[in-house]
Amino acid sequence: DSSTSRGLGDVYKRQGILGAARIAPSAIIFPAQATGHKLLAVGARDKAKATEFAKQHMIEKVYGSYQEVIDDPEIDVIYNPLPNNAHGPWNIKALAAGKHVLSEKPSASNAAEAKEVAAAVSKSGKIFMEGFHYYYHPVFQRLLEIIKSGEIGEVIKVESALQTPMPDKSDLRLDFDLAGGSIMDVGCYALHSQRMISQLIAGGEPTVVNTEANAPDGKLDTKLNVQLKYPNGVAAIAKGDFESPAFDAPLTVTGSKGSVHLPNFVVTGWDPRVIVDVAGNKRVEHLPSLSTYTYQLMAFADAIDLGKAIKTDAKDALAQSQLIDSAYLSANLPLRPTLKI
Repeated sequence: DSSTSRGLGDVYKRQGILGAARIAPSAIIFPAQATGHKLLAVGARDKAKATEFAKQHMIEKVYGSYQEVIDDPEIDVIYNPLPNNAHGPWNIKALAAGKHVLSEKPSASNAAEAKEVAAAVSKSGKIFMEGFHYYYHPVFQRLLEIIKSGEIGEVIKVESALQTPMPDKSDLRLDFDLAGGSIMDVGCYALHSQRMISQLIAGGEPTVVNTEANAPDGKLDTKLNVQLKYPNGVAAIAKGDFESPAFDAPLTVTGSKGSVHLPNFVVTGWDPRVIVDVAGNKRVEHLPSLSTYTYQLMAFADAIDLGKAIKTDAKDALAQSQLIDSAYLSANLPLRPTLKI
């Protein structure tokens, strides 16, 4: 009986993927291969698409629906990379079925839904993680360490951004009903990193002071820059937009004695440098270039396997959703709708 011989070391190894999403290879498939996890099943509403995907990535089971993946008794973990509006409802269904869940960000369409997910997590007793993978990379951890050490002095200003070229018109991220928008897709990283720094230096969450938005149809933001204030008064700006000529994800923390800069804080494996400039003395630290998703998967496994706490849990996801909602309200834009399934 395989269930008795599985041992604790295996509990996180059997994973099911909802949908044949284009982010799946970099976000879960390659990291799973690198860390020895087992991708057991994929399910999509278009079974032919799922079959093709499974063949390409050597996944043994194929289902014609998401529910069948969740119901498979052999699966311990559900990875949810569906369109934004399908994160909340399917996260709740997977938790109700007793599965651990790794959800793509944002893990809910709005704060009210994030609250429902958090309730489902406490009820299930399972591990839930929202995929802010950058946080788990040594580069971001090093940034926090440098800030904490006092090397750059007292923090005065924090600037973060994730900007990308405009997606194709038919892209799901440009669909309001699917909980699309630039802040949902890219700006959420800029906001999340600000929250992590605010918690470190001010012991609490940042608040929205002002926003600058572009939403040609009055609903869907193609750009949303958010001015923030930390509880200790530090001024910050988080930028997210689909209007950039190129991919750009810089983060700069300026202190009274100097600054620390990450050229790419989101996909850190592409550029794992930490640039510190204190009193004109500049140094560049080079950290490991393993992918952020690999570090995330290891942290997720440690939470399931060893009971280690994870930062991007359901409670964090709720605070993140609340900040996104207040940015939308400040910009006079509607909150993203929830999907009933």
